Amino acid sequence: MITIESLTKRYGGFAAVDDASFTAAPGRVTGFLGPNGAGKSTTLRILVGLAEPTSGSARVLGRRYGDLPNPGLEVGVLLDASAQHGGRTGRETLDLARRTMGLPAARVDAMLDLVGLTGAESRRRVRDYSLGMRQRLGIATALLGDPRVLVLDEPANGLDPAGIRWMRDLLRGFADDGGTVLLSSHLLAEIEMIADDIVMIGRGRIVASGPTRDLLAGVGTLVRSDDAAALGAALSAAGFQVTPTADGAVATDADLAAAGRVAFGAGLAVTELRTADGAGLEEMFLELTAADQRDPASTVTTNGAAA
Repeated sequence: MITIESLTKRYGGFAAVDDASFTAAPGRVTGFLGPNGAGKSTTLRILVGLAEPTSGSARVLGRRYGDLPNPGLEVGVLLDASAQHGGRTGRETLDLARRTMGLPAARVDAMLDLVGLTGAESRRRVRDYSLGMRQRLGIATALLGDPRVLVLDEPANGLDPAGIRWMRDLLRGFADDGGTVLLSSHLLAEIEMIADDIVMIGRGRIVASGPTRDLLAGVGTLVRSDDAAALGAALSAAGFQVTPTADGAVATDADLAAAGRVAFGAGLAVTELRTADGAGLEEMFLELTAADQRDPASTVTTNGAAA
């Protein structure tokens, strides 16, 4: 449903996006991750027709976004919730969008109910909205045309924990109904919980892509000892992948039992041994983006191996 192929965008001598290729499939949530300045927003802007590529292509539903006859009926987009006109009310914002798409007035109330904006809130000026309310309004606008594809850049910004849970359930339901979701976010633990596939970008290049489960297979266990260096060496000697964490633990692809046996065999007392949980994606993200700084040609395939 979304195909990015050999996409490059240059500003003078600087490559904001450098030969990037990936896909986002229907029925799946694809998490698009990268540090600030990595090329995420530029890629999404090209995808929805707000910027032209230097070379390569970005297609949705097999076509350039600008070639879709009524894009809002096919692709829902939220790139910057703060870009909405501050002088309009929330209801006016949705009403203008539905008129542009040729939709019945009833869609406005349906979307307000869906995103949890009350009648009183919908009559307030957008400039008086909190960031979380603007995000909800932006999502309502994206869903207004009942699209098959959603392209969202940091949609959870400003949402409280209940709002983040609501967002997760909404996007999961959309994908389960056959929709395509391309989701950019810095909330790594949240992406790990919802994304079926992950694409990581660093310095404009794709550094990892594939199913979330496959990519995270190498960081499944977190183990801690007083001698982290010796523990890492013992695990490496046993043939397991090892990633030191920022707080002195070791993330490894060994399962819990194997990690415990290796530590025991090395004579090391284990002070913590658990499933990596939300740390898995964070550690992989930090490791890959750091590796990309050292070696721009490095890439991780769907089986987690460096290429």
